[in-house]
Amino acid sequence: MDTIELGEVGVSRVREYYGPLGLAPHGFIPDSSTDVWKEESAWLQPEFVDGEPPVANAALQTWVLRSEGRTILVDTGGGNHKARPGMPWDRQETGFLDDLARAGVRPEDVDLVVNTHLHADHVGWNTRLDGDDWVPAFPNATYLIHRNDFDFWNPANGHASVLGDGNVQAFEDSVAPVHEAGRTLLWEGDSHRIDANLRLELAAGHTPGSSVLALASGGDRALFVGDLLHSPVQILEPDANSCFCEDAGQARATRRRLLGRAADQGALLVPAHFGGHGAAEVVRDGGGFAIKGWAPFAPYTPGGEG
Repeated sequence: MDTIELGEVGVSRVREYYGPLGLAPHGFIPDSSTDVWKEESAWLQPEFVDGEPPVANAALQTWVLRSEGRTILVDTGGGNHKARPGMPWDRQETGFLDDLARAGVRPEDVDLVVNTHLHADHVGWNTRLDGDDWVPAFPNATYLIHRNDFDFWNPANGHASVLGDGNVQAFEDSVAPVHEAGRTLLWEGDSHRIDANLRLELAAGHTPGSSVLALASGGDRALFVGDLLHSPVQILEPDANSCFCEDAGQARATRRRLLGRAADQGALLVPAHFGGHGAAEVVRDGGGFAIKGWAPFAPYTPGGEG
């Protein structure tokens, strides 16, 4: 299935990239235990870890939501033609916009773009190349960005990052152009209501302005958690951060809080980068959490067409 219905909201998954991230599993999630990858290998492979020596797999994908007559994109992947040295999506050329069209979405149809945070692999299709200029890829959309992230990643403000200067180019080619075109809404505070079904909530730690899109429609609940989770291992070991988190302590606290909320509410957890079925339900398991089941999306598998 490419689309599921959650209450009155349609949710579709559009892939841009799926494959090796270029990091060993423990390098990707350095806070994880040394044994968890082996103990859970029967189901982590090949969707989340593959190869010998093993490397972590990751998906770049956009979640398309249709709610109250509007089309909403959650995160926009890596983009085309963008300089991302050392990453698999460096200067890539994909048919992402064609795949989006096959999901029934033309660029001019998009009403809102949600950037859960401003890392390069979440903002790439904010813009497209027009001659020598970066222009909004979705010309009629409002781009929702938390002000904390906009200010943190703006190179003019000189903030230090665990990424060094590795995200500066992303701000310049994928964020500044939509802001200069007057297409951004820099929301502030703890939450921003989109409509009766959808609310953005500040979930800082991975970055200062990381946010979660909370869906509540009918009896269904979902949390689009961005990079709160990079790997299912972080469900089993919620204190395990990825190597990309800005505030380690805050990231752990935010992850535990939202995993608990998902378990207690029966909410579907929808991370940005999961391969396989892409999203999961969780339950409490002692002092931690366990996976109850996977979403009914067609799975991404290495070498597959998912």
